[in-house]
Amino acid sequence: MAKFLKNISYSQVLSLAELTDYMPGQVVSKTIAQNSEHSLTLFAFDKGEEISTHASGGDAIVIALDGQGEIVIDGKEFILNKGETIVMPAGVPHSVYAREQFKMFLIVLFS
Repeated sequence: MAKFLKNISYSQVLSLAELTDYMPGQVVSKTIAQNSEHSLTLFAFDKGEEISTHASGGDAIVIALDGQGEIVIDGKEFILNKGETIVMPAGVPHSVYAREQFKMFLIVLFS
């Protein structure tokens, strides 16, 4: 049987938020899948941590799993709370900042 995912258990009920742990003063990431067409990554940000402004070659979907994050897309600020989602378009500058401890699932689709 081919396995296309890593760092995640098969055939069991999982809580995505529990698959990454907060670490003091850090941004923790766990790659679930990555190739030339897509990237699936879990992130856990300690309060005050961030991913600075950058642009991606693919459209990105952020799903908030815990806490509250500040997402800036092309200079416009959005607040994302647990259970909410936002799309960051390819090629547009964006950043992520943890207003409090914040976990997210990032899905990036490349053409």
